[in-house]
Amino acid sequence: MKQFMDLTIGFARTGVTGYGGGPSTIPLIEYEAVKKYKWMTEGEFVQTLALANTLPGPIATKMAAYIGYQVKGKMGAVVAILAHILPSLIGMLAMLGFLYSYRSSPIVSGMVQGVTPIIGIMLMGMAYKFADKARKGLGVSPVLVLGGCSIVVLEVLHIHPGIMIGVCLVGGFVFATFKRDRVRQDVTPQRKEKSI
Repeated sequence: MKQFMDLTIGFARTGVTGYGGGPSTIPLIEYEAVKKYKWMTEGEFVQTLALANTLPGPIATKMAAYIGYQVKGKMGAVVAILAHILPSLIGMLAMLGFLYSYRSSPIVSGMVQGVTPIIGIMLMGMAYKFADKARKGLGVSPVLVLGGCSIVVLEVLHIHPGIMIGVCLVGGFVFATFKRDRVRQDVTPQRKEKSI
């Protein structure tokens, strides 16, 4: 029961404070899942985020579903999704008329402009963590090459991020398989020599 309560509180917080949509919510979800409740490690979170980006639909909802499922199975996924979307849905329905009436107000515009830099800093912090983790796993040169290719593909060619992530996942799988086969080939002759 406590885990359901934790899922409800954690994802209700991300739903209420995740101003600006999915990408701005990711650092908040990471805080709840990795740092506060320790439902997963940082590495597992990065892998989950990469996988969620390849699937259709809102990223924050997919993350809630996956983490909820990992914590408490199917019911955990349902609880996490509902806890994440219901507070903001109820708030939007309650405030829709008010927001629509004052959408051109300089006060509302100032609030939006005041929050935007904070969201940018949060995303930069997360991007730095991902880049550092990739550097430790792949090395500096591959990270720079992949980063440069990503900028060209996403910002110049305007190809969907899911396609880029899918290609990188397939490439990583092929590379890891090739590396594993090569290690096996290198180890096999050594074993034969020892047996002789």
